[in-house]
Amino acid sequence: MVQEITSSNFDELVMNSDKPVVLDLWAEWCGPCRMLTPIMKEMAEEYDGKAVIGKVDVDSNPDIAAKYGVRNIPTVLFVKNGELVDKQVGAVPKSTLTAKLDPFV
Repeated sequence: MVQEITSSNFDELVMNSDKPVVLDLWAEWCGPCRMLTPIMKEMAEEYDGKAVIGKVDVDSNPDIAAKYGVRNIPTVLFVKNGELVDKQVGAVPKSTLTAKLDPFV
C-alpha cells in the first residue's frame, strides 16, 4: 500500500524507518505526476515488507519539498536511514525507479 506522507507523520514513516523509503512528491494538478501513480502502487505491492513507498502532496506539505530543495514535480526521493541517497526528477519508467531502489533493499 502506498503511504500518504504528511508533515505530521514524516519523521515516523520516513526519518525513523528501518527500511528504505521511496517518496513521490506530486500535486493533483500535475499531469506527469499522475503517470507515476500506478507505478507507485505496483512498487508498493512488489516491495511490501522491504521498502516504504509513499506519496507527498507538495501543495499540502510544502515544508517537505523545501527540505529537499524540490523545485520540479514529479520528483522521487530515495531515503535510507534518514538520509537522502538518490533522487529522480520527472516521469520515468518503473524500471528506472526500481534500479535506483534495488541497491538499498
